[in-house]
Parts: sequence; C-alpha cells; structure tokens
Amino acid sequence: MLHDCKLNRRTWLVRSAQTAAAVMASSPLLPLLAAPKSRGFKVGACDWSIGKRCDPGALEMAKQLGLDGVQASMGDPEGNSLRLCNPELLKAYQAAARQTGMEVASLAIDAMWQGPLKSDPRAAVWLADSIGVCKTLGMSVSMICCFDVEPSSDVAGTDRFVEIMKEIAPKAEKQDVIIALENWLSAEDNMRIIERIGSPAVQVYYDVGNSTDKGRDAVKEIRTLGKLICELHFKDDKHLLGQGRIDFKKVREAIDAVGYRGWIQLESAAPNGVMVDYKSQGQFVRSLFPRSDV
Repeated sequence: MLHDCKLNRRTWLVRSAQTAAAVMASSPLLPLLAAPKSRGFKVGACDWSIGKRCDPGALEMAKQLGLDGVQASMGDPEGNSLRLCNPELLKAYQAAARQTGMEVASLAIDAMWQGPLKSDPRAAVWLADSIGVCKTLGMSVSMICCFDVEPSSDVAGTDRFVEIMKEIAPKAEKQDVIIALENWLSAEDNMRIIERIGSPAVQVYYDVGNSTDKGRDAVKEIRTLGKLICELHFKDDKHLLGQGRIDFKKVREAIDAVGYRGWIQLESAAPNGVMVDYKSQGQFVRSLFPRSDV
C-alpha cells in the first residue's frame, strides 16, 4: 500500500509523543550506522544535478551514466504536500526502479530552501511525510536542507529547529529512517545540535564541497563526524572531481578511518554536459570507491 501523505501536524504530534527516543546502543538504526567494510560503495547522482528533479526518468538516466541510482527530490508543494507524495508518482518511481535495476537511495526535501523547518509550519508536515515515502520506496535516508540554521547568530531559530526535530525524530527512529541534516555548519556545530535533539535517527548528510566552500578541512571533518555521517555529496565548486581543491584520495582515507560504507551522490559541475561529465566523474569516483573492497 502506498503511503498516505495527508498527515496533519496535530495527528503527528500525538503519535510522536507516544514514542520515546532510544539510546544509540540499543537502537535498531545501529546496523545502518556501522555497515561492514565489505559492503563497499554505491555511486549515484542528485536528480536535480542531472536535470531530472522529482522525475522517475532520473533512474533511466542514472543507468545510462553507469551509476547505481539517484537521490530524489521530493519536489515543490502541491496543496498541503510535496509532489513526491502523489501516489501515482510513487508508483512511477517503483516501476522505473524495477525496469532499470536502479535504486532511489535517499530523499531530499529541497523545498525547505523556500520553506525552512524553523519558520514554515508546512515543513514539519513535509518531513513527517517523507518518512512514509522512504518506507514506500525502500530507502532509509531523508535529507533536509537546513542552511538557515545558524546557532551563533540565530539562537531562537535554532532552538525552534531543535524543538521540531525532537517532535519528529521518534517517528523516524521507529521506522528505521534517518533524518539527515545538510547545512553550512561545522562538524562541531552539527554534533552539538544532534546532541540536543537526542535521537540516533538524526545524522549528517555530509557535503565535501560545502565544507570546502566555507574554508573548512573536509577530510578532518569526516574524521570528526565519524559514524554520524549517513550519506555523502561529492562536488568541488566549478571543478570536475579530482581536478580542483579537494584531494579525494585523502577523503577515501578519512572515510576508511571512520568505517563509512554506503552511498556517494554526485552533485558536481558538468561543464561539458551531464552525459559526458557525470559518466566520467562516476568512473573517477568508482576508481577510488569501488562497489566492494578487495
């Protein structure tokens, strides 16, 4: 049965209040946080980066590019829900996955760029909805764009963000779904926010390009965040991967040090066009991050 996205905030709050946050050691999420090294890596692409935002056609394009799947945008608001909550669209994604053999690895609630969780009442419903969409499509990560969260300059807004996350995280935890934070914050700030929320269902969607843009050492931050990283974006501003500022061999060393194995999503530049550059960049990433370790 397809997930019914018409979950209002009051219903959700009642439901989430009944679920207590578990400690990390006993959480059913633990296997997701510490995958064995033999699992290797899967390489995909953000659907918006290949011109297929919230479009099941992204899976066929991923296949043509030699990738393993995509990160799917939940799209724009349509009424009280986001586009990917449409049951017919969910069926189309399921059909495309079967036909292509590709995976939808994770979701991205990119509508939060315009409707932030800390200030837009719709965003909490979008996030709660995304948990059900994850279960329908067989994935475990829902990424939220929270670039507006800034603990040092907006204490009240950060407090509100934490409060809402405390309300929603228990449902994600119960469903073995990870809510992944993507933002401009340092590793330390992310760790403090996650500690305040107090749920193992809340982790970091780490983007090596975002951190580098902010003048931070991505390799060091990966080592600092460790098992709080649930998925990765690879980009390097306008550069093709391996031809810019970031040393991806050192990134691999850091990833090995923290034991991460799982999805890497390309969100990189494509000056020569997606079909050319995403195919070659996928091959580059695969050379350093193979499907299985030797």
